[in-house]
Amino acid sequence: MATAIVGGILAIIVGLVVYKMVKDKKNGKSVGGCGGDCAHCKAHCHE
Repeated sequence: MATAIVGGILAIIVGLVVYKMVKDKKNGKSVGGCGGDCAHCKAHCHE
């Protein structure tokens, strides 16, 4: 029973992280720092 509870909690946490990543991507935010605007990205993260 404890394994199912811990597994459920982990599944919820992973789901929330994925949801946040998708939401940020739709809003133009990026982990790379350039936000997908490669013309203005000093690091040229998407070349």
